[in-house]
Amino acid sequence: MINAFSIAFGQLSDKSFRRVIWVGLIGSCIIFAILWSAIGTALFSTQLYFTGWLWGLFDWVGEWLTDIFGGLAVVFLTWLLFPSVVTLIVSFFLEDAIKAVESRHYPELADTRRQSVKEIVLITVKFTLISLVLNILALPIYVIFFFIGPLNLFVFYALNGYLLGREYFELVAHRRYDPLQAIHLRSAFKGQMFLAGVVIAFLMTIPVVNLVAPLVATAAMVHLVHAWQSRLNVLANR
Repeated sequence: MINAFSIAFGQLSDKSFRRVIWVGLIGSCIIFAILWSAIGTALFSTQLYFTGWLWGLFDWVGEWLTDIFGGLAVVFLTWLLFPSVVTLIVSFFLEDAIKAVESRHYPELADTRRQSVKEIVLITVKFTLISLVLNILALPIYVIFFFIGPLNLFVFYALNGYLLGREYFELVAHRRYDPLQAIHLRSAFKGQMFLAGVVIAFLMTIPVVNLVAPLVATAAMVHLVHAWQSRLNVLANR
């Protein structure tokens, strides 16, 4: 697994990768700029307190605290939802990157299975929505565990490790295997897929690195999927 991610990082200089990096960077910035603008406008332009108590002193303190904690909430939610959102954006532009990895490291492979646009969109949107919903539902757990040590990070990386590992696996595996074959492969290596997902989730929470994390994750998953299939073939031929 370490080797797969190392090789993936080493291929970032490929021309095919640069377009995806810029797409992910620009797309993510646009989406989160809209998010920050909307929430910021709601927080700083809306008066939430109208008590008139002590010439508005209580109102002013309440608004001030709301602005501060609201700003922190925006930063936290951005960090929390970044993996899901950036994956959704970049996933539609990863084909060139996957082809670049396979042409360099697996030139003997046959043509990929023909996928419909509907299938690709359904895979991507389904896991993005699941990831967003589960992370939002887990917010109370993150908040509670925040006060009792780093357990909130454990929950975050465990949850997103599973989701991202499976999502990137399906994005790569479904190009060459039908759904039943992909399920069989996933079941055989679900532990390693989870660990790969945890690494991906960790990369996506590191500033600057998270801008290229989807690309690295995709390239690494290509290597992992082919390695896992090779192991299954060896076991089947024994």
